Amino acid sequence: MTTLLRIDASVRLNGSVSRALADSAEAAWKAEHPDGVVIRRDLGRNPLPATAWPALAKAQVGEEPANETEQQLLTEARVLAEEVTNELKSADAVLLAVPLYNYGIAQQVKAWIDLLLLDMDYHLGQPLEGRPAIFTLARGGGYQPGTPKHGWDHATAYLERIFGDVFKMNVRIAVAELTLAPVTPGMEQLIDLSKVSEAEAHIAAEELGAVVAKELTAKAA
Repeated sequence: MTTLLRIDASVRLNGSVSRALADSAEAAWKAEHPDGVVIRRDLGRNPLPATAWPALAKAQVGEEPANETEQQLLTEARVLAEEVTNELKSADAVLLAVPLYNYGIAQQVKAWIDLLLLDMDYHLGQPLEGRPAIFTLARGGGYQPGTPKHGWDHATAYLERIFGDVFKMNVRIAVAELTLAPVTPGMEQLIDLSKVSEAEAHIAAEELGAVVAKELTAKAA
């Protein structure tokens, strides 16, 4: 049975572009794999506890818990790290929906990635090499070459580094820009461009969902 791990990160439920793009990719994937299973983790609605990574990081360098409370936090962190690691390791493909917040990734995404990286030496190795990952990204402004904020997107390169270079996954990206134009004073002249960007991103997300599904079918044949 084919499984898709979908990770959502937006704090918004209604009006989230990254979630909507992921919906398009997921629908295309399901069309090719109607019997496939989608495993969901919503970091936007249910962020991981901020205590988990510090507890694991201290234990990794040999610092013992100072009291029963710290020991409990460490125990819970180990369970959680193994859980999120196994989710990723068990998935045939990953769909990661991430908005650009303050020119970078949101803290809930960083907390998730930090647990994966800490647990990697013990569980992951390189079992993810070549596995497909689709990023559906939403950027409130414009960050393309030639724009005033070109180079200010510090999320995309980081995600590519972790999933592409560290986990060695096959990363594809669908991205919509200027998503805040319809609701931000002073950006009214960019609304039409934002609609074009979003429409193109949905097309790209659908195509990527279908392509990944077909690749998995061919691999299983």
